[in-house]
Amino acid sequence: MKQRVKAVMSQVFGIPQDSIGDDASPEVIKNWDSVKHLNLVLTLEEEFDVAFTDEQIIELMSYQVIVEKLEEISASAA
Repeated sequence: MKQRVKAVMSQVFGIPQDSIGDDASPEVIKNWDSVKHLNLVLTLEEEFDVAFTDEQIIELMSYQVIVEKLEEISASAA
């Protein structure tokens, strides 16, 4: 799952996948703006076949949180 998240982030932000560390966030990825954030959310939803709530979308502001939320969703679906 973590590699898939990094692949999505790499695609959305146009940066190499190996430059996305565990600390990836808007403070680290300079072109992570509101438009790219929405693109990231939509791409994650498509890639993982999930639907984030409005509250979750606001919280998805780092690589770590994205992985945590996806793990929570997949655990609750199991």
